[in-house]
Amino acid sequence: MNSSDDGSDKSRAIALALGCVLGMFGVHRFYLGKIGTGILQAVTFGGLGVWWLYDMIILAFGSFRDADGRRVKHWFEDEASGHGGGGRQLLSGEVLQELDALREEVAELVERVDFTERLLTRSRRDLDYQDSSYEERRPTPS
Repeated sequence: MNSSDDGSDKSRAIALALGCVLGMFGVHRFYLGKIGTGILQAVTFGGLGVWWLYDMIILAFGSFRDADGRRVKHWFEDEASGHGGGGRQLLSGEVLQELDALREEVAELVERVDFTERLLTRSRRDLDYQDSSYEERRPTPS
């Protein structure tokens, strides 16, 4: 796998459009060079819709990777090749840095929410155990 900061030369817009229209058959994966998983997705009808939905979310947020392991992050193919509208940049470097910082914060928040959910589940389970133990020890009225 070739991991590159430049990203894939494939268009995220085309992949997302293909995925929205024919994604249940894995067409977006064929476009991105992932033939094997494209066939699997076609046979399972997009993993009964779950795999397809996951792909659409990951594609929309620019985290999907092509067959070479490069992120499909450019909306148009000419952006990936460096011919983005006569040298015009869609987003400045500051905006991209801020976006990366926000992504890191969101990832940290996801971890915190996951930890809190596990902690609450464990606390709830402990309380249920204590309640059942109390019920067993409680004297019965005569």
